[in-house]
Amino acid sequence: MIGADVSVPAVIPSAPARAVRRDRRVLSGAAYVTPTALMVGVFFLVPLGLMLWMSVHDWPLLGPSTFNAPRNYTGIVDNALFIDAVWFTVEYTLIISVLLFAAAFGLALLVQQRRPGIAFFRTAFFLPGAVGFAAASLLFYGLLSRDLGPLNPILSSLGIIDKPVSWVSGSPGLALGSSVGLVLWRFTGVNMLILLTGLQAIPTDLYEAAKMDGAGRWQQFWSITLPLLRPTIALVLILITTGSLLAFDQFFILTNGGPDNSTTSIVMVIFREAFTRFDLGSAAAISVILLLALLVINMLQLRVMRRQSH
Repeated sequence: MIGADVSVPAVIPSAPARAVRRDRRVLSGAAYVTPTALMVGVFFLVPLGLMLWMSVHDWPLLGPSTFNAPRNYTGIVDNALFIDAVWFTVEYTLIISVLLFAAAFGLALLVQQRRPGIAFFRTAFFLPGAVGFAAASLLFYGLLSRDLGPLNPILSSLGIIDKPVSWVSGSPGLALGSSVGLVLWRFTGVNMLILLTGLQAIPTDLYEAAKMDGAGRWQQFWSITLPLLRPTIALVLILITTGSLLAFDQFFILTNGGPDNSTTSIVMVIFREAFTRFDLGSAAAISVILLLALLVINMLQLRVMRRQSH
């Protein structure tokens, strides 16, 4: 009959066809995952296993290795330079975490709103992040040089100092301050960009509704901005803490661990154990301890941020 509905029965694939499709999806997924899995295995798991193996051996740079567990780990306690480096690294991490986060968060709030010329300031603040860290360390070394750097002549002409100052080797405080200044200049813009991304992801409707309810700027900040920005803040704090505990370039290039090993970080101790004393087993044991410390600290940070978000 003309106009009658003609229903077409649905074609249900057979069990072998479904199995073929499932196998194709599995193979397709494996093809996508395999390159990444190989990269992780070759460049992370294999070196990690080798480091664990070296940490329980007396492993000279040349010659055969001998099993000596747990001598490499018990010997860490007797390493006075390592103990001093731990205290310095903790102090440096606390200082950098507070100052770097405060500077990055302040700049992110400053450039959050769209204004004429705001793109210029965002780019200017981020631009130091495009400079390699080793190159930035060399740049600051030349800038702060007592004899050749331009900083001392500028300060002398302004009447701020009477004689040239050894910014990187004059005293432990000056050496630490120079390193902190370098890190702030290099990484503030990068962390600002991460925080700015989190700020711009917050819906503007929430602020408009809060304004209609009579909430001021501080109330909006504490009730809307901070709670919704906690995941981004956690990410930034983890990056800052991890980078501070693994600090090497600024101290190796800028201060060379001085004066009197006052700016020697944990990673510098690992470097000296491996390439000055040629004791790779001891260097691997310290690396394992540092890795475990990083895991514990990062887990604690995530747990604290998750508790605050509930």
